[in-house]
Amino acid sequence: MPNSTSNYALNILEKMTCYQGFFRLVRYQLQHSLFAGGWSKTLFREVLERGHAAAVLPYDPILDQVVMIEQFRPGALDGASEYAQNAWLWEIVAGILEPGESPAEVVTREAVEETGCPVSDLIYLCNFFVSPGSSTETTALFCGRVDATKASGIHGMATENEDIKVHLITFEEAMQGLQDGKIRFAPAIIALQWLALHKNEVKQRWGV
Repeated sequence: MPNSTSNYALNILEKMTCYQGFFRLVRYQLQHSLFAGGWSKTLFREVLERGHAAAVLPYDPILDQVVMIEQFRPGALDGASEYAQNAWLWEIVAGILEPGESPAEVVTREAVEETGCPVSDLIYLCNFFVSPGSSTETTALFCGRVDATKASGIHGMATENEDIKVHLITFEEAMQGLQDGKIRFAPAIIALQWLALHKNEVKQRWGV
């Protein structure tokens, strides 16, 4: 993909922290270079800084099953109580990177915390921006091998008020969940679509 860095420039006029809590909200006053030449008008943009994440799709190549989790997400609320069930999302294992922690270490830890099932033989898929129009967050995505028979029950860290339900489904059921729109969690969508393209390769790599 062509990329001439000489055509890209920023002029940050001001950076101000508007809120500092579990997340940080930063307000930028800036200008950026234009593709046609020259500079943009002065823009004011708020950006949510919440760190970076890692996620893993736990896959059992022998049973051809994936381990998914379900939990409440306030960002999925639409403000209408009659649609409250929409705030519970089907996801894959994920977590935020702590200082000094690698993405692989995060998903290894989170897999046990969220499913009770250790993950191994990690395959790195990609690193993507979650919502670059408003957030700095990126997600490093993996596929990992599990023994799905060890995944069940309700998990989560009590200190973080987590209430996570484990679902063990076949790969075909997961694909149907994508088709039906039941799976709406971006890392899960990306990872499952990747697995649909590379499942045979993954099985060969893992000696199945």
